[in-house]
Amino acid sequence: MWTHLLIFGTAMAVCCLLTPVCALVATRFGFIDQPSARKVHLRPTPRLGGLAIYAGVIASVILLFTFEFGRQEPGMWAELWGIVGGATVLVLVGLLDDRGLLHSLTKLVVGMPLAALILALSGIRIKSLPFHFFGSEGLAEPVISLLLTTGWIIVITSAFSILDYMDGLCSGVAAVAAGFFLVCAALQGQILVGIMAAAVLGANLGFLVWNFSPARIFMGDSGPLFLGFLLAAIGIKLRFLGLSGLQSWTIPVLILAVPLFDAALVTVSRIRRGVNPLTTAGKDHSGHRLADLGLGRRGAVVLIYTVTVASGLLALLVPYLPFLQSQILFAAAVLAGIVGIVVLEHIFRLTQSH
Repeated sequence: MWTHLLIFGTAMAVCCLLTPVCALVATRFGFIDQPSARKVHLRPTPRLGGLAIYAGVIASVILLFTFEFGRQEPGMWAELWGIVGGATVLVLVGLLDDRGLLHSLTKLVVGMPLAALILALSGIRIKSLPFHFFGSEGLAEPVISLLLTTGWIIVITSAFSILDYMDGLCSGVAAVAAGFFLVCAALQGQILVGIMAAAVLGANLGFLVWNFSPARIFMGDSGPLFLGFLLAAIGIKLRFLGLSGLQSWTIPVLILAVPLFDAALVTVSRIRRGVNPLTTAGKDHSGHRLADLGLGRRGAVVLIYTVTVASGLLALLVPYLPFLQSQILFAAAVLAGIVGIVVLEHIFRLTQSH
């Protein structure tokens, strides 16, 4: 417990103190997000906040491992460097994208797969599912494991990249998700998962001081890519003794349900309208639609926080339910998500027709 509090406090302090410094650097070197018709902010805003989050997480984790866990758990160093290495690749890709030096699809087809490969080589990869892929002879098992790991990393990282469209939204949802991962890790006695989750929670709360509406700095592309990758990696590392692969995997999916829902919503909506969901931007996210319904931007963000908490609480129930009941719970959550997409898309269609 004291270790988690220490890493949480360190990450929060480092991020909170460095965020205004990153804002000054962004202004000096032209990393500025200009207002436009497809964006909600009305004034030029610096966009290097992701660097402060990165510094808060990495500094706190590396310091703790160096002075405490490095000697006790030497085998964790390889996994830690896999997480740090993959995350660093995506932060660099995000910085280049912020500067306009990369095509937007480069993140998807180069950056995310490369980060996933680094993570898998460190030993962090999907090894349990309800299918009989694992335990196969020859190359089948490692190839399937790598493909599944890469797919999971791409989906979750992309979902957080899509989620960064309102003040305080991405960082707040990441903080809530990290908080639930921290609880799960503490209950299961998982050291690395708990450390990473505590660091992500602290860094995001430190960043929210500057990012909650009205935001004085944005993450830029590096922040959502970094957070999505970390939370995806934490989801892979999370283990539940006594649970089947299917039941175990419902837990990270429920914790990360909100970014997955938003990504599904905009993908379905853009495909329906005949536009490319990977390269098209616009005010068609769940937060935009909730704000237009009368909640306003802050109200929409707070409601999304609330839904994230609710889905996280459902995730905490899963280990204590029999298998069938846990799957009924998960199916009900998926059905609620589908209904939510249908309702929000119907309302959006009506508003666009007037």
